[in-house]
Amino acid sequence: MHRSGADNASVRDFELPVNLARAAAEANDTGSPRLAWLTALPEIVGELARRWTLDLGPPFQPGGVASWVAPATDTSGAYLVLKAGWRHGEALHEADGLLAWDGHGAVRLVDSLVVGDASALLLEACEPGTALSEALPPPEQDVVVARLLRRLWIDPPPDHPFRTLHSMCGWWADEFDHKYVTAPDALRVDPGIARHGMELFRGLPGTAARSVLLCTDLHHGNVLAAQREPWLMIDPKPYVGDPTYDPVQHVLNFPDRLTADPIGLADRMSLLLDLDRVRVRQWLFARCVQESVDQPYLRRVATALAP
Repeated sequence: MHRSGADNASVRDFELPVNLARAAAEANDTGSPRLAWLTALPEIVGELARRWTLDLGPPFQPGGVASWVAPATDTSGAYLVLKAGWRHGEALHEADGLLAWDGHGAVRLVDSLVVGDASALLLEACEPGTALSEALPPPEQDVVVARLLRRLWIDPPPDHPFRTLHSMCGWWADEFDHKYVTAPDALRVDPGIARHGMELFRGLPGTAARSVLLCTDLHHGNVLAAQREPWLMIDPKPYVGDPTYDPVQHVLNFPDRLTADPIGLADRMSLLLDLDRVRVRQWLFARCVQESVDQPYLRRVATALAP
């Protein structure tokens, strides 16, 4: 599905979501798989439309930076969504996760395809598709996310392909270590806090009392209003591991609330999910440390959460 030797002209003429267009303009990774995927994207989308006999609309805006997502109608008149993505490390096994959830709290997968560095999902459409972030005030968003997580934490199917939370945390911790030693002093959290945060980040996955299929990226922008169910999760990044990790991404999407009362917000999600309060705090602390070089405000939050 990739086209070798193509220039960027077709990308310029092809309608891109705002965020993907910005990524295309800023791309300087000549020869990389990501740039090859982006260059071939018009051809990829056209081939997918032919393969699945789809009538495509303009892409959803503002979109993401690693996929092209648009409404589609098939020959039966069914309203669907086509997601054409770059198959990178964080995006593996989305289709497998959606198959495992089988529409219970998550958008249903109609079909999928992987060829080289390109992946494609044909999905049920969420109507009206309003993001949870735009529909309800934050405290009510917490309740919706908690209800979804309780349903989505299933036992992974036998012979599943999903990676472990332990592997993800080890990779992210190594990445943090490199960023930390090369960052200016002004961007570094206290060395003792950094060390303890990464010890927890590497160690917590191995001490979990329970292991389930995780979303890892469930937040108020990845929950859409639908008709089949009131709310459906989209865009998971499935791993297998400790459920007390999973509410953390939702919490991180509220910088003001997090800065004002990090312990209170962590404890609220613990209560809504009937989770170990100490472990949720520890996971939030570790994630704040892990993100602190790129998100400087999280240094203050990490300090407030430090055990």
